[in-house]
Amino acid sequence: MKYSGIGGQAVIEGIMMKNKDQYATAVRRPDGGIEVKKDTYVSMTEKVPFCGLPFVRGVFSFADSMIVGMSSLMYSASFYEDEEEEKKKPATKEEEEQQKAKKEKTDRLMMYGTVTFSVVIAVVLFLMVPYFLSELLHKAGAGTTLTAVAEAFVRVALFLGYLAAISRMEDIQRVFMYHGAEHKCINCVEHGLELNVENVLKSSREHKRCGTSFLMYVIVISIIFFMFIRVDSPVLKIVIRLLLIPVIAGVSYEIIRLAGKSDNKLVNLISKPGLMLQHLTTREPDAEMAEVAIAAVEAVFDWRAYLNENFGYTYPAKTEKKEHEEP
Repeated sequence: MKYSGIGGQAVIEGIMMKNKDQYATAVRRPDGGIEVKKDTYVSMTEKVPFCGLPFVRGVFSFADSMIVGMSSLMYSASFYEDEEEEKKKPATKEEEEQQKAKKEKTDRLMMYGTVTFSVVIAVVLFLMVPYFLSELLHKAGAGTTLTAVAEAFVRVALFLGYLAAISRMEDIQRVFMYHGAEHKCINCVEHGLELNVENVLKSSREHKRCGTSFLMYVIVISIIFFMFIRVDSPVLKIVIRLLLIPVIAGVSYEIIRLAGKSDNKLVNLISKPGLMLQHLTTREPDAEMAEVAIAAVEAVFDWRAYLNENFGYTYPAKTEKKEHEEP
């Protein structure tokens, strides 16, 4: 396996792929065609040197991925709102432009609001709820060690229960199929195969740099930290848990970053639980989903040049279409 640097996310009937500062969202339109939108996003880790330091960059990389991911998700959802929008189409061009500007502003506010709300809900559900439940056990007479073990058990149970519950939802299952297509597409390239539907479908749907694995590391590392950092004050316990969130995210990011670039046996062993967990968040995609994944990759990544450099292929150099040329 050769590290490519590309990563992605499944969206509604589509896939977002990111490579360096460029990202593309490919969506299967209701009419069956594939629409690809390419954009640029410069990460905070590149804008500010401090944000790119080890164990610091993880927090900002996570925030960046949430912003880009939510933007891509809202773009993909817009294709399935078009029919309703057509019925409300304004009478004049000026009204149409005003409506478009208003919608963009609303979408932007909604995006940042959704990201903030998601983070708050995640902190409450996977961090604070286990703590308060374990405190009930502590008040009932349980020792410190037993309380810490109970908190860890509740945190893992909530995480696995959440993944198992959403994986049974019909709409989410299609998103998970696209998630599988995203992984397969990246694996296809990183294992030296030509990027086509046949090779994508036979590639693995497990990938060590998956967000599911990142979340698993966050859960495990938080358990380790809270097992050994102990204080008596209930208020101080909550404060410490909140203050350690960036530290936990930073450590988790460094682990998953190392896993994505290494084939070391120990690293592969550590990655196994996350890969197994991906069977809950990915499904086998169909050929049409693989086509969407390929379209997203090709918009931001020259896989032919990558295979030439890393696997000894001799593909001709990629030529960009000029604006006046027919597609």
